[in-house]
Amino acid sequence: MRALLTKLEQASTLDRTGDRLQRAVQATLRPQRVRDLLHGVFIGHPLHPALVQVPVGSWISAAVLDLMPGQRRAATALVGLGAVSALPAAIAGLNDWAALSREQRRVGLVHAAANAVGLTLYAGSLAARLRGRHGTGRALAYLGLGAASAGAYLGGHLAYKQGAQVNQSISELHRIGEGWHPLADMANLPQRKLVTREVDDVSVILYRHGDEVTVMLERCPHQSGPLGEGDVTEIDGHACVVCPWHGSAFRLNGGEVMHGPSGNDQQILPTRVVDGVLEARLP
Repeated sequence: MRALLTKLEQASTLDRTGDRLQRAVQATLRPQRVRDLLHGVFIGHPLHPALVQVPVGSWISAAVLDLMPGQRRAATALVGLGAVSALPAAIAGLNDWAALSREQRRVGLVHAAANAVGLTLYAGSLAARLRGRHGTGRALAYLGLGAASAGAYLGGHLAYKQGAQVNQSISELHRIGEGWHPLADMANLPQRKLVTREVDDVSVILYRHGDEVTVMLERCPHQSGPLGEGDVTEIDGHACVVCPWHGSAFRLNGGEVMHGPSGNDQQILPTRVVDGVLEARLP
């Protein structure tokens, strides 16, 4: 299985289809506010894995009820609920997929195809059940569950092996030692400009606004882009740093994500000033 997944990651033959689909998704989901909604910006967490709980839970519950007598109506209702709720989950997933790296998109393309097969089978199962063909409906549902399970396995590979939509910067915290760490003399910190420093070899950015200084991890949560090389812009009245790689934006006075493709907030370190020296520590 490991060898198969490695080959899938390296399957450049998928790029032609993947590139076309990526352009189509980006052209369709054009307004930034729509993309941000689907990325989960409003909750500071990717939306797709939260949405998939409804179809997965519905279909697994239907599979259990199909083994029990007298549960045809309940099983049919759950199959229908799963099919309907799979659509918004798929749209959110496509939005996330379009912002991934090429190797991730290859696995994601097969992940989406497996789920599409599963959804098609469940739609057929629902149609059969509504026509009174419950035996056919059960058979199609179990085939659909198999396809969806294969898709879920690939989704796990995307998240846990390839790091798709996982916060890429949070692991930096584990490299920072306990206690307060000196970073800079306050007298030498410029106003409203990004300054890059290191805490135990972990890169952070400093941003001073008056007497307040933000210390933020420098690696972008989305794909590890260098926030220290990004621009500072105002969004909804807040100063934000914009990642130069993919455009994710984070509030400099709190770390909240303002624009995707990142669905995660960025980590801020607590600060203090001692004898004119700015210090930071682990949260």
